[in-house]
Amino acid sequence: MFQQYDVIVVGAGHAGCEAAAAAANMGSRVLLVTMNMATIAQMSCNPAMGGVAKGQIVREIDALGGLSGIVSDKSMIQFRMLNLSKGPAMWSPRTQNDRARFAEEWRLALEKIPNVDFWQEMASEVLIKDGKAIGIKTSLGIEIHSKAVILTNGTFLNGKIHIGEKQFGGGRTGEKAATGLTEQLVTLGFESGRMKTGTPPRVDGRSLDYSKMEEQRGDDNPGKFSYTETQPLTKQVSCWITYTNEQVHDTLKLGFERSPMFSGRIQGLGPRYCPSIEDKINRFSERERHQIFVEPEGWETVEIYVNGFSTSLPEDIQYQALIKIPGFERAKMFRPGYAIEYDFFPPTQLKLTLETQLIDNLYFAGQINGTTGYEEAACQGLMAGINAHNKINEKDPFILKRSEAYIGVLIDDLVNKGTQEPYRMFTSRAEYRVLLRQDNADIRLTELGHKIGLSNDRRLDNVLDKRNGIAELTQLLKKVKVDPDQVNEGLESINTATIREKVIVSNLLKRPEVSIQDVQNLNADLKNAINRFSKEIQEQAEIEIKYETYIEREQKLAEKIGSLENYKILTDFDYDRVKALSSEAREKLKKIKPETIGQASRISGVSPADISVLTVYMGK
Repeated sequence: MFQQYDVIVVGAGHAGCEAAAAAANMGSRVLLVTMNMATIAQMSCNPAMGGVAKGQIVREIDALGGLSGIVSDKSMIQFRMLNLSKGPAMWSPRTQNDRARFAEEWRLALEKIPNVDFWQEMASEVLIKDGKAIGIKTSLGIEIHSKAVILTNGTFLNGKIHIGEKQFGGGRTGEKAATGLTEQLVTLGFESGRMKTGTPPRVDGRSLDYSKMEEQRGDDNPGKFSYTETQPLTKQVSCWITYTNEQVHDTLKLGFERSPMFSGRIQGLGPRYCPSIEDKINRFSERERHQIFVEPEGWETVEIYVNGFSTSLPEDIQYQALIKIPGFERAKMFRPGYAIEYDFFPPTQLKLTLETQLIDNLYFAGQINGTTGYEEAACQGLMAGINAHNKINEKDPFILKRSEAYIGVLIDDLVNKGTQEPYRMFTSRAEYRVLLRQDNADIRLTELGHKIGLSNDRRLDNVLDKRNGIAELTQLLKKVKVDPDQVNEGLESINTATIREKVIVSNLLKRPEVSIQDVQNLNADLKNAINRFSKEIQEQAEIEIKYETYIEREQKLAEKIGSLENYKILTDFDYDRVKALSSEAREKLKKIKPETIGQASRISGVSPADISVLTVYMGK
């Protein structure tokens, strides 16, 4: 009935879709197994992609040849670039998406890949032979064989939904939980844990009074995620902002005794940076209000996502509190919010390729590794798909450094530090964030994607043209000088100091208040010279010049620390022989099995003194 597959991907969420697409586009025969074909790539929580640090990840996925950016662009209903008041390292693209169209675009994209097959059923067991994953067994008892297996089970492993005092099994509202896999993996020696996430109620947009809210429009000149020819928006849907108040908080407190969070019925840890509304008013009792984002679910639907009101309180309390929010006085609820508990596997049990240490050719990606968020899941799926294909074809592993991508930061953090709560990406987690900007993801990663067979020739040619254009314009701005009589009038008009002698244009551009547009307006010849280049190249050149010192500093630091990656550690290295190591370091090193001194230096509990000892010992 089934052929022998190269890769089986279990789960068709954001991680599973990227994993299947990557492995198949690189040449593997892939089977994507899902419990429900109708919910492939469903946005289980908010209908949006990107945001702070997450937008950088989507751009990186796209630059490598993944599909999340393209799907997001094709289904977006609003685009905003966040943090424009800050430096470019903090700029983060975000799209509001049509939930139904997003899932539809993903399914259409997957169905266009000849190497992807689908099977609708629950996978209950991983088939293992001689310490290797060789396929799966389904709930019907069907055995399907493959050379590698990628588990991307999301919140479905023994998922339990909580609404007040009610609880029932489920991986998502209206869908049953997945059973069997956790139990099998634990018997094989894997460590598992429980985590929690939640979602807010959905309401009827026709029942809301938007006159009592603040309108949040998209950007005047909307951008996009993908570096391909996807089209930017010509019309956009507005979101809205309102706030809770003391009446809302007092109503919510009436349900605290029936809250599964406060009663101890929920054992799993939830995301610290995306707490439920009851957690917010409990932890931040001094605050009189909390922001609520009113987010449309699509072009045609009236359904609204109430972002900021995630809750597992009883449904009657949810409703009574909801109608006390300005603009929600006559709100009609489509369904209540809920919390969901699920199994995960601490990611310190993985290699940097996302292959498990215990079982060869078995990969974990997404929320099974303790992360939260579509973007974090998608990039793990992409990397697992790439590495599963490479492994079975005897190719080198594909690992991104912390200085190369946010994706590298995420996976390095997970494997070396683990996580005790749902891991979410922030710009503060990246020590090289000036290098890892959203605007240069294609320059950083497209060549790597092309080398492994995911980014096509056209993409590479575009990047090389862009890189050459940036270099040419940067050199032009560093070479051309202007006289005071040419530019002083213009400098006065933008409230910046005039000059007394000839000045190189790049020195003017380094002033915080001077943009490349201002430079063009200073001099007609300059304007003509600069306008030969695209707006994208102009922006890049401006950033390169303004932040030149910071960029050089980070590059030198990355090179210095990166030298530790040249010191390889044998997989069977005996740390017990190194007596000078601290007991904690020895325990962590034996568990995580770092591949280099550089990786060892980033393991929580391994001190700089331990690294010095290890380096000296290996030098001998």
